[in-house]
Amino acid sequence: MNPELAPGATQLKVDLRDRVAIVAGAGRGIGAAAARTLATAGAAVVCGARSLDELDALVKEIEKAGGEATGVCVDIADPDSVEGLVQAAVDQYGRLDLAFNNAGAHAEGPLHELTIEDFDRVVDVNLRGTFVCLKYEISAMLSSGGGAIVNTASVGGVIGEKFLSPYIASKHGIVGLTKAAALDYADRNIRVNCLAPGATRTRMLLDWLSNDETMEMIVGKTPIGRLADPQEIANVAVFLLSDAASFVTGATYLADGGLVVP
Repeated sequence: MNPELAPGATQLKVDLRDRVAIVAGAGRGIGAAAARTLATAGAAVVCGARSLDELDALVKEIEKAGGEATGVCVDIADPDSVEGLVQAAVDQYGRLDLAFNNAGAHAEGPLHELTIEDFDRVVDVNLRGTFVCLKYEISAMLSSGGGAIVNTASVGGVIGEKFLSPYIASKHGIVGLTKAAALDYADRNIRVNCLAPGATRTRMLLDWLSNDETMEMIVGKTPIGRLADPQEIANVAVFLLSDAASFVTGATYLADGGLVVP
């Protein structure tokens, strides 16, 4: 068995019938897996991503399996685009119950070699984008009696890592933003939690792990001894969005194969 592969990630089973969900960053990887899982659980899913082709393929897949989904092109770095994503959910379904904010960007290299534009691009998507998503999602949820939100950070949101300074800073910011938002709205029936994945077999990570030596190093640092399957991470997000996590808010859930053990 290849130790880098999941032995068989199964989809979490919860009941989310009559819920309306947004997945921002749904085009592939963890976001697409979460959208499928939410739809299988009975939620109507509004999928947001930059690629129309990826959205069309995902929506068709969900509908073929008997689920309900809509695709909306969105640029998380553009506040007007994010507002449009949330408004699309409200216009079509009348409310918003669940949101998974999963878009991400990174820039790699020693800090002094990175440009200010590199930093701004990563922070605009990861941290500012999460703030904007929260702003419009929470406004919609307040109008419909509450909801649940999960923001994707990273193990890089709780530890440091070489040559990823904009990414690490932005992910630490998401953890702090999640805590603040959770306290702001705990008494308004809105839960806000944070998901901190470890190394996951996504296109972004595989593009970064461009050689076997780097891959072996990452896998070797992970006690479980392999990369996560996107479904394994999506399961944690959907759990946090579900009523099974009804007493959980302000938490940062590590799904990292034991990489960070406090």
